[in-house]
Amino acid sequence: MNKRSLWNIDLGLLLPVFVLLILSLITLFSVSFDLFINQLLFSVISLAAFVFFSQVNYKVLQLYGRHIYIVSIVLLVLVLLLGIESRGAIRWIEIFGFRVQFSEILKPFLAISLASYLAQVKNTSFALLLKIFIFLSIISFLIFVQPDLGSAVIYILVAFFTLIFFGFPIKYFLLSILSFVVVTPIAWKFLHDYQRERILTFIDPGKDPLGTSYNAIQSIIAVGSGMFLGKGLGQGTQSSLSFLPERHTDFIFATISEQLGFIGAIIILITFGLLLYKIFDISQSSDDPFCKIFSGTVFFIIFVQFFVNVGMNIGILPVVGVTLPFMSYGGSSLLSSFILLGLLSSVQKVVKEKKVLEIR
Repeated sequence: MNKRSLWNIDLGLLLPVFVLLILSLITLFSVSFDLFINQLLFSVISLAAFVFFSQVNYKVLQLYGRHIYIVSIVLLVLVLLLGIESRGAIRWIEIFGFRVQFSEILKPFLAISLASYLAQVKNTSFALLLKIFIFLSIISFLIFVQPDLGSAVIYILVAFFTLIFFGFPIKYFLLSILSFVVVTPIAWKFLHDYQRERILTFIDPGKDPLGTSYNAIQSIIAVGSGMFLGKGLGQGTQSSLSFLPERHTDFIFATISEQLGFIGAIIILITFGLLLYKIFDISQSSDDPFCKIFSGTVFFIIFVQFFVNVGMNIGILPVVGVTLPFMSYGGSSLLSSFILLGLLSSVQKVVKEKKVLEIR
């Protein structure tokens, strides 16, 4: 850990996060006091992790990018072998009484690993792109078989956008998409029944309103019923009466939209916009390849999760079980997001210091 001041942290990066976190805690308090207390504890732990990682010299982690990748594979295999089964999925390992979801916790570290590798790359050949996708597909496959389709999709999309951001030609990805379309009938056979049903439900929302379509329909009703000002905290019929499943995790955006209306939804959208703009600005301000790539990867991790979560809450995307960063209930998701920002803050400090030296 370096000796830079703990207070040398950009508030432009933290203030939007605090708005989202406070809005989340208020909503959880209106839903369940126990959920509120647990999330408050998770928030304290996550903020401590942010402070710690904001002081870590990211260059040390950069040197161990390959080791991080190998350890990530080992941890994901251990989840499959030793994990706790809940509702047919094995995604968690219990550590000191806490359930840890490694598919969430590993996101910031795999971002380090990917940026570390790409920073050393000197070409953008199709062979290299294929090699990178093979290594990334191992991680995605281990997450998919837990099964956790949502997280697997997030990893794939983030890698896709990061590699485009890095500079790989678009035509390579068009070829990859074409290949994906060709193997889709084969991939369909490997999906679980409920995953197939979710996709079919997205295509035809009214197919099974009391079964597979139930979550999506209730979410859309919750968002629409909030109207402009909302029904008030704790007054939403869909969320407060538990018609809306996973109201505190996957569908917290719908819960907030019902209780605080269009105003609450707009606050979330604007706040995420400000946060993403700040991250994009950090990326564009850096001349160091690793800093630029890592910042870009952070941008896509937050953006993709935000877009997919809100999209499935308002019915424009299928329900795949993706959390809303800084807002959904859960320690692993919150901790992962704050570690990500802590590492980004560490990168940003180096960018600022270089600018000061250049001015001098």
